[in-house]
Amino acid sequence: MAKDPLAERRRFLRRGLGAAAGLALGGCDMLSERESVTGAFEGVERLTMAAQRALLGRDALAREFTEAEISKAFRANGSINPPDAGYRALAREGFAGWRLAVDGLVERPLALSLAELRGMPARTQITRHDCVEGWSCIGKWKGVPLAMLLERARLRPQARYVVFHCADVMDEKEGAPYYESIDLVDAFHPQTILAYEMNGRPLPVEYGAPARMRVERQLGYKMAKYVMRIEAVESFAALGEGKGGYWEDRGYEWYAGI
Repeated sequence: MAKDPLAERRRFLRRGLGAAAGLALGGCDMLSERESVTGAFEGVERLTMAAQRALLGRDALAREFTEAEISKAFRANGSINPPDAGYRALAREGFAGWRLAVDGLVERPLALSLAELRGMPARTQITRHDCVEGWSCIGKWKGVPLAMLLERARLRPQARYVVFHCADVMDEKEGAPYYESIDLVDAFHPQTILAYEMNGRPLPVEYGAPARMRVERQLGYKMAKYVMRIEAVESFAALGEGKGGYWEDRGYEWYAGI
């Protein structure tokens, strides 16, 4: 069987990055308390992103699959039914009252209903979801390209990132809603969509209804579920710990390219 050149390049990247991580971790006992270590890992993360985009190309597509390859059981992880009272009220009425806000550094803020999203040009793709925990599933997704929403909202020149604000709270004690972010390269990638269908049906609650992100060239934690608001920002300074995402605030890498 012929080798997939894209998969081969990804394996090459993983081997190189694993070696770099091993070298860095070798001295962690001595350096873990030093701020320089944080800077070093951030530098490796930037190198990872630059290397992947250089080798794969900014517009290279993640592999797409056939209908026959769709996973019979697609694992639902993270939040599977947000406890937020407002969200549950929306779910009971089939999300008829749900509105997606697109705001921040835009010229024309949007508030779109699910029906309006469904009325926009859509993309359908069958892709593999790779979780940081080590499992993968293949699913079919349909939704609006994020690029189309951002173009309609008209990004301001200073916008550098797109933040997804969600309805789910990962830790009720903390009360912090889930959020994630990507840069404009991934935001305008053709496979980055706000999905409202899964496997030919309206997106179920456990998978992020009424709409979730699909950022196919990154790991699953970047694909925010239960999206309520899309915000264009210049930096992450005013968001959580300033690292760009819920899990990033807790030690995960911001760039999770695969």
